[in-house]
Amino acid sequence: MDRDNQTTVTEFLLLGLSGQSEQEEVLFGLFLWMYLVTIFGNLLIILAITCDSHLHTPMYFFLANLSSVDICFSSITIPKMLVNHILGCKSISYVECMTQIYFFITFINIDGFLLSVMAYDRYVAICCPLHYTMIMRPTLCVFLVTVSWVITNLHALLHTLLMVQLTFCSSNAIHHFFCDPYAIIKLSCSDTFINELMVSIAGGLMSIAPFTCITVSYAYIFSNILKFPSIQGIRKALSTCGSHLTMVSFFYGAILGVYMRPSSSYSGQDTVATVIFTVVTPLVNPFIYSLRNHDMKGALRKLILRSGIRKFQS
Repeated sequence: MDRDNQTTVTEFLLLGLSGQSEQEEVLFGLFLWMYLVTIFGNLLIILAITCDSHLHTPMYFFLANLSSVDICFSSITIPKMLVNHILGCKSISYVECMTQIYFFITFINIDGFLLSVMAYDRYVAICCPLHYTMIMRPTLCVFLVTVSWVITNLHALLHTLLMVQLTFCSSNAIHHFFCDPYAIIKLSCSDTFINELMVSIAGGLMSIAPFTCITVSYAYIFSNILKFPSIQGIRKALSTCGSHLTMVSFFYGAILGVYMRPSSSYSGQDTVATVIFTVVTPLVNPFIYSLRNHDMKGALRKLILRSGIRKFQS
C-alpha cells in the first residue's frame, strides 16, 4: 500500500461498550458510581493502614500499594470515558491514546507483581513464622515494590515505543471505552509482527512470572497447612489467605481469557472480561479485604469514629 496516499490518523474514536444511546446513559451512571466507590474505598484502605500503627506490617504495606495502584488503574480509563460522554464526543487524541496505553500496561502489570509479592509474604508468614520479621524486613519490602515498578515501567515503555512505530490509516474507531492495546494493534495498516511477537514473549513472561510465583507460594502454603495438628489452626491459616486468593482469581481469571492469545482473535466480546479487571477488580478489592479481615475492619471503624468525633467537635 502506498503510504503517500494514506491519511495519517491523529485521533481515535472511542465507541464505548454499546452503540445505543439509552444503554450508554445507563453505562455512564454505572461507571460513574463504580469509579467513585473505587476511589473512596481504596482511599479508606490507605488511610486506615496509615493511621493505625498495628497495621504497619509488610502485608498491609503491600495492600496500601495495591490500593494506590487500583486508584491509578481506574483513573487512566474511566474519567476519559465519563468526560467524553458529558461533552458528547467520542474522540481521544493520538498522544492521549499512547499515554493511556503506557499507563494501562504499567498498572495492569504492577497489579500482578504486587499480588505475587503478597503471596510470598503469606508464604513466609505461614511456612516460616519464627523467621518472618527477619525475612520480611522493611528494606526488602521497599526493594520488592521498587523492582516491580521498574520492571513494569520498562515493559510498558517497550510496548508503547513499538506501538508508536505503527501506521494508522483511515480506520480509527475503537469498540471500547479506552485505548486497549489489542484493539489499537488491530487498527494498524502496517506490519504488526514485532508487536505480536513482543506481546507473546514479553507480555507472556510479565503475566506468567507473577502467576507462577503465586502458584508456587500457595502450593507450599497448602502443603504446610495440611501438617497443622488442629482444625482451628488450619482455619486460621486459610482465613489469612482467603482475601488474597479471591483477588487473584478475579484478576487473573479475566486477564487469561483476553490477553493470553493472539490479538487477531480479539473481539468485542472480550470487552466484558476487560471491564472486570479494569473496573470491577479495583472496585471489589477494598471490600474483599475489609469484609474478610478483622484487623482491617477494626482500623476502618476507628478511622470512621475518629473522623466523626472531629466533625462533631468542629
